[in-house]
Amino acid sequence: MEVNSDRVVATLDMPQADSPAEEPVISDKDYESLPPHVSVTTHMTAGAVAGILEHTVMYPVDSVKTRMQSLQPDPNAQYRGVYEALKRIIQTEGLSRPLRGLNITMMGAGPAHALYFACYERLKRSLSDVIQNGGNSHLANGVAGSVATVLHDAVMNPAEVVKQRMQMYNSPYRGLWDCVQTITRTEGMGAFYRSYSTQLTMNIPFQAVHFITYELMQEQLNPHRNYNPTSHIVSGAAAGAISAAITTPLDVCKTLLNTQENVALNSMNISGHLSGMANAFRTVYRLGGAAAFFKGVQARVIYQMPSTAIAWSVYEFFKYFLTKQQLEAEPQSFSHKVSHD
Repeated sequence: MEVNSDRVVATLDMPQADSPAEEPVISDKDYESLPPHVSVTTHMTAGAVAGILEHTVMYPVDSVKTRMQSLQPDPNAQYRGVYEALKRIIQTEGLSRPLRGLNITMMGAGPAHALYFACYERLKRSLSDVIQNGGNSHLANGVAGSVATVLHDAVMNPAEVVKQRMQMYNSPYRGLWDCVQTITRTEGMGAFYRSYSTQLTMNIPFQAVHFITYELMQEQLNPHRNYNPTSHIVSGAAAGAISAAITTPLDVCKTLLNTQENVALNSMNISGHLSGMANAFRTVYRLGGAAAFFKGVQARVIYQMPSTAIAWSVYEFFKYFLTKQQLEAEPQSFSHKVSHD
């Protein structure tokens, strides 16, 4: 009885040459055949692990970025660079201070990235079939990344608000739950989504550029789409750096909306809470001019390059590992079925 190899090996991104039917063999090419055959759970598992590691490994730099984006920082929280900022925070506030807010970030990053990668892979595949007849399509990559971002940010936005409030200098909150309860009590549930439209406005172009850059780099460095850790790391780092630099102005506005920086708002005679992307843009410009939109850009790029490289390399590894496990199991289950027939 002959096994239909089309069930095991299919094309994902790049057209492959026709080959005669043969028994399934575990190879790097099978790794890229994952989406048509493997459950969404596989993408979600790989995405969740990648997301948690992405946010965890570089978290101290993210804390520095939040502080450097402050429009009117405390004199004790004015930093010349990322390294100097980390050194001073540890010396004056303790070794664990740069990690404050990491717990809520991990709680949000797991499910957010699980949805993100699962949606991206499925939608990219479907759109590529329509646009390029199964071939790689930059338009499909960009659209899939943008739609996946809407789901990701819906989960991640409340965690971002709590995280950034806890990262700020002289943060008044005792801990995670105190921060959540205080925001809910004093500002209402809407505070957790006050920056959602700005976050989407930033992240949709960020992810579109990110995915297009990543896939473009993969075409050059890894044209056969094999499992190649070096190409995944380099492509991820380049995609992260370019996307981060381009979208920094929107990130500054998002930080202002999330933190509701009291000193800055009081100096502008803004009572209550600042809301809306347009108001955030006006406030940033009035307080610091055009240069204010690029506050923290160095920290943002330094954070995003390794973070994105980590996310892609971990995701691609887990995708490869889980594919290999499934492909090894399929011939065994088939043999077991034949022996019982």
